[in-house]
Amino acid sequence: MLMFFSDSSDEEDELLLLVAIEEEQAASEGQSRQRGSVPGHAVIDRGHCEGAARLYRDYFANNPVYGDALFRRRFRMTRRLFLRIAAAVEQHDPWFWQRRDATGKLGLSPLQKMTAAIRQLEYGVSSDAVDEYVQIGASIVMLALRKFFQAIVVLFSDEYLRAPTAEDTARLLAEGERRGFPGMLGSIDCTHWVWKNCPKAWHGAYTGHTRKPSIVLEAVASYDLWIWHAFFGMPGSLNDINVLHRSNIFTRLTDGTAPNVSYTVNGNRYDMGYYLGDGIYPEWTTIVKAIPAPRGNKSVHFSVMQASVRKDVERAFGVLQSRFAIVRGPARVWDQNTLQNIMTACVIMHNMIIEDENNSASTEQVFDFMRETTTVHRDPNQGILHYVEATQAIRNRAMHHQLREDLVEHLWSLHGTQ
Repeated sequence: MLMFFSDSSDEEDELLLLVAIEEEQAASEGQSRQRGSVPGHAVIDRGHCEGAARLYRDYFANNPVYGDALFRRRFRMTRRLFLRIAAAVEQHDPWFWQRRDATGKLGLSPLQKMTAAIRQLEYGVSSDAVDEYVQIGASIVMLALRKFFQAIVVLFSDEYLRAPTAEDTARLLAEGERRGFPGMLGSIDCTHWVWKNCPKAWHGAYTGHTRKPSIVLEAVASYDLWIWHAFFGMPGSLNDINVLHRSNIFTRLTDGTAPNVSYTVNGNRYDMGYYLGDGIYPEWTTIVKAIPAPRGNKSVHFSVMQASVRKDVERAFGVLQSRFAIVRGPARVWDQNTLQNIMTACVIMHNMIIEDENNSASTEQVFDFMRETTTVHRDPNQGILHYVEATQAIRNRAMHHQLREDLVEHLWSLHGTQ
């Protein structure tokens, strides 16, 4: 077994690649015709070792051909983040290790496999499109993609798909108050991923206003485009309200495990945070919408401010799709579980890129997830009573209108004279 991420020097790595290339050339010269294990299937001598050496020189050597700027442009992330992900994936799944086969021929390097997988996610291309540069066949590329996003989901979900901790909630509340919306935790919206290879029998359930089968992603994003909530898998025939009723976005509020939230707006005190949403969402305490057909300077000003701040989630969708073109184009996968893992892996890496590129102290701290894990012991009857009370508080229309009126007055007191 030969692992790429070792303690050897760059000279030793290059020497190892050169020796492997010479061995591969010597073995190929002694064979006039190659046949695969299936009769009539020819084996393509792609030159795996030459491809590994070229990839290493181009992007991962001490003085690479393409510098940091081009690496960031083509891999959608910095080199240090890519190497961090690659090292974790290689340690998690032995399939990414570099080995020799039964004939002694050196196999694919971990960087080749991961580059082939991540370029499919980033460019949305087919498996054949990465063969000419990375020198990997289509079947191995598809297997590398599947194993890569499965490893991403297993390794990084707890950290990068976490619900806001107490520290996260305090930071989000402070930023919301700075922008004129005390108590705001982010913006909520849905987007559709067109499903090209949806089975014919499911077209009726998955076809909505887009006139094509699609799957819905419900997300909550904050000012820095971090996606705090991602609920994916609902059929495209459902609208945002139907998806909201099926998602788990308010589960921690109903079971009493959400961080405490307390803020004051226009002299009134509230103990439940909210998200900004568009006009389709219901009139709940936890969702603040713009005023339909606003009249008067105060209402117009509030609607303009609410629409501008609510665009955080729209921006997050745009950045996610620009970084990972596979979720922008039609999905060519046949099963829902694979689509679920692909979307989840893209959201995780989106958050990892935000953390890597953000130099603020809030994203450089080390989070203690075990400290945030609490076990709540309640009497079953009390648990049901708390659930009913919390659900009624979440869906209180009167509180929704009062909160919105207080926000109208609060924003006008901040910016009305301007």
